[in-house]
Amino acid sequence: MASKVKQDMPPPGGYGPIDYKRNLPRRGLSGYSMFAVGLGTLLFGYWGMMKWNRERRRLQIEDLESRIALMPLFQAEKDRRVLQMLRENLEEEAIIMKDVPDWKVGESVFHTTRWVPPMVCDLYHLRTSEDLVNASYGFMWYA
Repeated sequence: MASKVKQDMPPPGGYGPIDYKRNLPRRGLSGYSMFAVGLGTLLFGYWGMMKWNRERRRLQIEDLESRIALMPLFQAEKDRRVLQMLRENLEEEAIIMKDVPDWKVGESVFHTTRWVPPMVCDLYHLRTSEDLVNASYGFMWYA
């Protein structure tokens, strides 16, 4: 005698509906709000840059005005240094050329009575070549 097979059946009233739709939780801001935040950040950045550019321009003007105010002082110091070097050169020339007849110490090579500023090589021709290079090109680590 064969045993009777009991088949599984649905519960009374049937199974509930199957949830097949996509149901993801909302994450983050919506597209419009993200656009608004980006636009706000952009405008805030432009405002900050405008403020910084104004401050930078003000500082540049202040720096330029201070340079203009100090320019006569720097020029006077440079002129004083040049005249000191010319005087030292004339003294050295007088010592070197004392035995040469008809040598006039400090006679200008230019045929004019107008002041001609000396070139760097004229100032440093009695000094070491290192002084000449330093005066011409400034202090250099790599040289």
